[in-house]
Amino acid sequence: MLGRHDLVLAIVATLGAIMAMAAVTLPRARAAADGPLLIASQGYFFVGGKFDRSREGSPMVGQMYVEFQIPEKRTQPYPVVMIHGGSQTGTNFTGTPDGREGWAQYFLRRGFAVYVVDQVARGRAAYAAPVYGPVNTAKLDWVQMRFVAPERFKMWPQAHLHTQWPGGSEPGDAVFDQFYASQMPSVADFAKQQEINRDAGVALLDKIGPAILLTHSQSGAMGWPIADARPNLVKAIVAVEPSGPPVHDIEFKGAPDWFGDAAKTKLSGLGEVPLTYDPPGAPEFVREEAPDSPDLVRCWVQKGPSRQLVHLRGIPVLVVMSEASYHASYDHCTVKYLRQAGVETTYLRLADRGIRGNGHMMMLEKNSDEIAAAMATWLQETVHARP
Repeated sequence: MLGRHDLVLAIVATLGAIMAMAAVTLPRARAAADGPLLIASQGYFFVGGKFDRSREGSPMVGQMYVEFQIPEKRTQPYPVVMIHGGSQTGTNFTGTPDGREGWAQYFLRRGFAVYVVDQVARGRAAYAAPVYGPVNTAKLDWVQMRFVAPERFKMWPQAHLHTQWPGGSEPGDAVFDQFYASQMPSVADFAKQQEINRDAGVALLDKIGPAILLTHSQSGAMGWPIADARPNLVKAIVAVEPSGPPVHDIEFKGAPDWFGDAAKTKLSGLGEVPLTYDPPGAPEFVREEAPDSPDLVRCWVQKGPSRQLVHLRGIPVLVVMSEASYHASYDHCTVKYLRQAGVETTYLRLADRGIRGNGHMMMLEKNSDEIAAAMATWLQETVHARP
């Protein structure tokens, strides 16, 4: 006979096997219901790379990895370029840690060509320490607090609303382990990241032509300068919780104070890469006297007559914000800043659409398809409806 301890272990093992089987069979059932993905062509390439002959061995630097799929039934005129955020790679968009299809497949099934990148010096775009400098590595408690289980840490007012993570939040959980295994070192110098990825992003658009940029988190600070450099090639920007807020980053303190401004002032307001303002020159900034509500950050905006972001002014922008993410406290500031600078900006607060409980890694969460559907609808109504 089994003792109580052995019986508990046997039950745990059985439940683990059942969950593992479900993680395999449910995505298969979903794929069977949706039908096979019909791909006309697929492959990969690198853009933006240059030989650095000043260094031993003449390494290639500045290259971005790009993988693409073109659906057999392409119905949409512009491809979607998906650029991941900090510590991540393009795998954010090509699947979920519990085995479901990702946003790349969602848009492919709806007739979009899709280009998914690994940022310069990340993933399959080789990192070289002498070229790019130190890196920041993933930290277990940070990943749990910011991405997987913010409801446990309660570092911002909305954190307790998080419900959509598809697995557990501790090492040993199959879904958590898959996600944590995907985390990558990131170049520590964020200004350098923005510069090298702007250049590679521009090279990508020069190669593939007009496209929609879908950025997430850290890469939000790269989307603005890419579009500023190639406004004729960017048909829309879908900024999913873009790097922010403007002017000063936020330090989260927990209750009761919640927020503090980081000391560093962002060069262009939206990041460290200069943007084209009219009239020319760097804006002056001022912080609003009061927040829009007690659970929100006090925004920094332009002081006096607003300089306009002339190259972004003709590009429609969608800012997507989830209910429980740390961005829920400040993405309204990004929207306010863009509108003040003359940028046509739609603010999609998912909770207003009945899409609730999401955190920052919403593309991996249980209701990720609902969010993709909201973005695809906006693209159809806003971009493809235009002459």
